Amino acid sequence: MKNWNKKQVPREIVAGLNAKYGIDALTASILARRGITEGKDVQFFMEDNERFMHSPFLFKNMEEVVDRILQAKDEGEKVLIFGDRDVDGITSTTVLHDFLTSLGMDVTYRLPAGADPYGLNMGTIDDFAAAVEEDFKRGKGALIITVDCGISNVSEISYATEKGMEVIVLDHHNPPEVLPEPAIIIDPKCEDSGYPFKDISGCAVAYKVVSALRFALAEPIYGMEIALLDANVTGGDCVVDVIRTKNLTERGTFSVRIPQGKSIMETELPNILRNQHIYIWDKAKFSAIFGTDSFNFADFRDEIMRVWPERGKLSLRELRARSKIALYNPEFDSDIMGFFNLFVTYHSISATKKFSNENERDLQLVALAALADIMPLVDENRIFVRRGIASINAGNAREGLRELLALAGLLSEGRTITSTDLSWNINPALNATGRLGQPEIGLGLLTEKESDRRISIANRIIAMNNERKQFGADAWEYGNPKAQESIDANGGKLCVIVDERINRGVSGILAGKLVSAYNVPAMAMTFVDGTAIGSMRSCRSFDATAFLDALDKEGAKDGKPGLFISHGGHDYAAGFSFEKSRLDEFLSAVKKFVPSIKLSDDDTETFDIDAELPQRYLDTDEFDIFTVIDRFEPYGEENAGLIFMSRSLRISDAKKFGKPESRHLKLTFDCGRTKWPALLWNGAESLDKDFSVGDCVDVIYNVERNFYNGNTTPQMKIIDIRRAGA
Repeated sequence: MKNWNKKQVPREIVAGLNAKYGIDALTASILARRGITEGKDVQFFMEDNERFMHSPFLFKNMEEVVDRILQAKDEGEKVLIFGDRDVDGITSTTVLHDFLTSLGMDVTYRLPAGADPYGLNMGTIDDFAAAVEEDFKRGKGALIITVDCGISNVSEISYATEKGMEVIVLDHHNPPEVLPEPAIIIDPKCEDSGYPFKDISGCAVAYKVVSALRFALAEPIYGMEIALLDANVTGGDCVVDVIRTKNLTERGTFSVRIPQGKSIMETELPNILRNQHIYIWDKAKFSAIFGTDSFNFADFRDEIMRVWPERGKLSLRELRARSKIALYNPEFDSDIMGFFNLFVTYHSISATKKFSNENERDLQLVALAALADIMPLVDENRIFVRRGIASINAGNAREGLRELLALAGLLSEGRTITSTDLSWNINPALNATGRLGQPEIGLGLLTEKESDRRISIANRIIAMNNERKQFGADAWEYGNPKAQESIDANGGKLCVIVDERINRGVSGILAGKLVSAYNVPAMAMTFVDGTAIGSMRSCRSFDATAFLDALDKEGAKDGKPGLFISHGGHDYAAGFSFEKSRLDEFLSAVKKFVPSIKLSDDDTETFDIDAELPQRYLDTDEFDIFTVIDRFEPYGEENAGLIFMSRSLRISDAKKFGKPESRHLKLTFDCGRTKWPALLWNGAESLDKDFSVGDCVDVIYNVERNFYNGNTTPQMKIIDIRRAGA
């Protein structure tokens, strides 16, 4: 019997969420059960505004990247964007390529094709060096930008530097111990990146760079050091609060007390304000405190009055009271931080407005990448995906994506596209181009201007995806029979499949299926032109990249080079390649390290129930459950679909269905005025054995929309079912 776990949550927590954030009781109880009770986490479930995204300039090296790219623009340098072959790499390349070409820059791109290894390679560098040879003679520079790769390409980037090229690395994979030099690196997983959220996709990293470039081009305050001041008289003394900013990020916070009768010049304030452009709020107050000739400042209130007159009439205290940022983040709950928040909001909106259409198109690709690369759907990833999907559902799907959506039947009138639709229908098709060694076809679809060409490319991609499915089925036929023997040989801790018949593009799919089937980490590999190419997928809290790192070091003993030609990835998904002649070394290293593998024990199938719904909640005339379900979209990694429980639902009808065998079951529950359809996959044998028509049952289930003939109706997808009270 499956374990149903309904966690009890204190009423005061639910009441607190309701009182502080205005969240309804059902949503609040779900948040509480999921441990989402801190404002910094709640905000990403309740808000969709881009203002809640993290500033791109929080990356320590962002200004250096922006300045270097703008230098390339100004000096007419050639730029090569090198991406990866998967959805994340294709979308990353598209986002950066679209923007740089819109600036009139001389940009080309390259993705790994055919048997090319993951990451930047020497051949690409040589080709680009030949292309820029004449530019070098004329004293021009050249720039390579890697996207969704590069962090592990130490030797390749060193080689590019020797050739006279500069390199920017935009990546999100786990960094190695030795970072590539002298590249400028933007990677949220680097310890000193400065960025507050590590788990964004490669496309999101590219999007952050493009956002920073847009700000630099749109806002005259780019690069300016600006101080925001607020002053208040307390007990005769004056207290001046200062936030020093640059590119909308906080660069220092100060509070200076000026005793009654003392001059500003007798305090540290002049040093704090040196070389700063000074903004205040309410010059009348400042003039009353300091006089009119104390120091030069601009009244930001005047600027706000021109665009938001209703806000311009308020004091900083009143603005703070209305701030949603301050509502969720207590550190913003002060007058000076309220000033900073308004300053950032104003300039963020101002910059975004000038590129609003382009920004919307980019977010659609960022949404695809987050889902394809299985990024945790928390923090700003939720805003990326929600905004991207909202744009698609508003009828603004970008070129290329629109054609794929149409072929997948997702653009029918009245249909609402969800994260699940994109994950199951669009990403696999786009991914197929890379898996079959032709990722440029996927990128070509997203960058093609001619409608007829896009339709032709989209149909070709669908055909490639069907071919990929067959390769995946074949790989399972080759690999699965060997799986149990490998697991037994590796002490029940690891599955290793080596078969030259496996298409290199589906090794990751096979490894993933082996993990799902056997609940142990799995490695699947094949051979291409003397090179072993493989993928590793993990589970049960085992770090795939750390394991590969250990194997690589083992191969480097006795003065030999590391085992792998290339390797890297995420904790749960990684890729690698090595010379076929070193296969025995590889297998020996695996055998040596298998005993050290520690897997968490998660064999018990437990379902955490998010909420118990009484029958009155299932009456759609009284309560629309989708208002709650849609608020928790997008669903995926670290945000599983909501699981509801209902008790004593009466089965009024039951029908078996399926082809060629009727293995599934469609039930109808009588919930008063509403009759709820419910699907129980592979549940046909349960009818008249575990329950019958007329019985009352307890169920746990997801709620989903059923689209049929242009109509949308709610239905349950049953996870488990029991006779009431059993």
